[in-house]
Amino acid sequence: MPSFLHHRILDNNFLVTSERTMFWEEQRALIVSDLHIGKTGHFRKSGIPVPQSVLVNDMQRLISQIQLYKPGKLIIVGDLFHSEANKELDLFIKWRKDLNHVPVHLVKGNHDILVEEWYAHANVEVHQQQLEIDGFCFIHDVTDCPMDINKYYFSGHVHPGVTLRGMGKQSLHLSCFYFGSRYAILPAFGKFTGTFTIDPGKDDAVFGIMNNSVIRLN
Repeated sequence: MPSFLHHRILDNNFLVTSERTMFWEEQRALIVSDLHIGKTGHFRKSGIPVPQSVLVNDMQRLISQIQLYKPGKLIIVGDLFHSEANKELDLFIKWRKDLNHVPVHLVKGNHDILVEEWYAHANVEVHQQQLEIDGFCFIHDVTDCPMDINKYYFSGHVHPGVTLRGMGKQSLHLSCFYFGSRYAILPAFGKFTGTFTIDPGKDDAVFGIMNNSVIRLN
């Protein structure tokens, strides 16, 4: 099965990948959501033994996607970080210095609570509510504001998942990309997250992520 599939929205071309990223060909933009950097460190600080290798793996995946697609910009649709600063954010600073040539745009999510000076130090351009490019809007949670019918929205926040059911009681739950007529919901890029099961309509497009493959489900 393929590691990416094409999806077309408003005459623009997007690659939907098994690494939970989207590449917007016309803008040469790599799009991700909900990395939640620092979450594993937050759990360890609370006495829950979550290995730091979870974060390292996520960052390596992101670096690989940047090396593969060579984007002109990285758009993060909210929740780049999980909460207050901790040692894991130092790893992000190191990563940012290594890839300083790629502009990073962050649409702030509900977990992005660091002070503005920190984002400036990390060379991250922050957008308080939404970022608009050529009729496409990027917003963390589509329920935060009324949607313009003349625009298409990309969001995150929900961590969408879908359950496939087979004969008998077999079932398989997958993280997924959801594309409706007016907005899309991206899966959480960070793998140390849960999912919320969505119920897509018959005209919606859903791409499930299974191992190193992405599959269209409807």
